[in-house]
Amino acid sequence: MASKGQKFKKYDGSMKEMMVRRHLKDHASYAQLAQEYDIPEGTIITWVYQYRKNGVVPADKPGRSGPMAEGDYKEKYEILKKFQAFCEKADRKRK
Repeated sequence: MASKGQKFKKYDGSMKEMMVRRHLKDHASYAQLAQEYDIPEGTIITWVYQYRKNGVVPADKPGRSGPMAEGDYKEKYEILKKFQAFCEKADRKRK
């Protein structure tokens, strides 16, 4: 299990594709590939599994995006203002 603040190695798509191809076409074992390229065996197994399942080499996982775009910020601000106005009206009706 990952511990808080742990950093993970990132592998580019060409590296993943090469590993999957070597395992499926060249019949290299997971252990052999793991030792040769210093990549955890489980990681290679996951890439091959995802390739067999989806038909493509897995791309980078989508993570948190960068800072919000200007349009997103304005849109969220307007939604928040409407929600606050709604809450104020609801409080007035209760009293």
